[in-house]
Formats: sequence, C-alpha cells, structure tokens
Amino acid sequence: MSDILLVHGAAHGAWCWHRVLPLLRAMGHTARAIDLPAHGDDPTDPSEVTLDLYADAILNATRGPTILVGHSMGGFPITAAAQRAPDRFAALVYLCAYLPVAGQSLAGMRRAGPSQPLAGSFLLDDSRTTFTFDPARAPALFYHDCPPEDVALAARRLCPQPIRPQETALPDTSRAETLPRFYIRCADDRAIPPGYQTTMSAALPRDHVLSLPCGHSPFFAAPDALARHIDAISRAPSVKRA
Repeated sequence: MSDILLVHGAAHGAWCWHRVLPLLRAMGHTARAIDLPAHGDDPTDPSEVTLDLYADAILNATRGPTILVGHSMGGFPITAAAQRAPDRFAALVYLCAYLPVAGQSLAGMRRAGPSQPLAGSFLLDDSRTTFTFDPARAPALFYHDCPPEDVALAARRLCPQPIRPQETALPDTSRAETLPRFYIRCADDRAIPPGYQTTMSAALPRDHVLSLPCGHSPFFAAPDALARHIDAISRAPSVKRA
C-alpha cells in the first residue's frame, strides 16, 4: 500500500480531511494530513509565510515515496515540494486544484480564469498580509452539498490566509512534471469553475483525469468516492511503490 500525504487548500487545515483519512487507512494506506504554516493549529506568524515555507513543511512531513494530494490552493505547495525533491514522491494528485504553470502565480491563474466566482468574497486585513473568506458567502461557494456538521466545522476553523504564497510564481515546474500527475475534477464546483479545471488538466494523460459529481469540498461531500479515487491512483502502473 502507499504512503499518502493530504495537503489542504486556502484558509483550511488538516482538520478538513477527517472523513477521508480513516477510509484510506482502512484500505491499508499510510495516510496523513498536515497543517501548512499559519493554518490549522500551526503557530507560524502569517506575515512570515512563503510558498517556500509551505514546501518545507511538506518535505519535513514526507519519508518517500509519497503520494501528495493537494486540494485547491494546495496544488501550488505540492508542486513546489516536488520541484525541489522529485525523488521523494510517487505521484502528485490535484484535487479541484490549481495546477501550476511556470511563471504564473496562483492569484494570476485565478484572475485568468473564465469566470470569477470568488470575486467579492475576500476580506483583506488592514496590513494586507492575509485575507479571510466572507462568512456569509463561504457556505455557498465551498460547502453547498456538504453535511451541516461539516459546514459548521468549517465556520469554526477557517483561518486567515497568507497572501504572499498566492502571489508567488514557480519559475520552473519541470522536475515536478517528471512525476506521474493526476487530476480529480469536481463537476459541481462553485469556487474553481469545472471548465477551468478541465483546461488546467488538459495536458495530462486522459486516464490520469478523474471526476467527482460534487462541489469544491469532496472531503466532506463525497469522502468515500474520493478515497476510492485516491486508492485507484495509488494502484496505477506509473505510480512508484515503497
């Protein structure tokens, strides 16, 4: 079985994987989730957070060969980590995530999208170091098809998101691109348009692109189906095993 590390998206933390982790472990995998710096229970000052620091956290949490799963914003940190040490990883899985293009930041990719469903949902702090998601809009954007108890969990746990990592481009992604890369598209996503997910994943082999009929938070809305997709990816012939 595989070693799997789950990496959350913007303003989230390891807490968002609470339904998926036991399912992957029941399938025999070693599955873990981490808090990126300044997220969840991590005490890092948000003003100190960089994309490199995100990559450091992932590298410090991996033994290899590890399957990295990055949700949403998490596509950038997993790519940054794999670019630095591709030999540590078995595969990269982009879960309704931004799939980085060399020279473009996440914020730039978001602004280049075909529509802007997140426009108006960002609340900047006075120092312009972090933003939060408007709590009046977050449920409809991220959790419209999720159990009420998980919507309530997110309302309690969403944290300020450091801005600097989202404005940082990866100048080179070529080493990360030597790894098997997979994309799990969410067909009812109201945060990252499904059509844009199709565009971002178009360069991947067709059998490396999977789909879920849910919104932006499949770890809440479809944990069983998500775990089955990750398990299937772990068994793909191109994925290195320990």
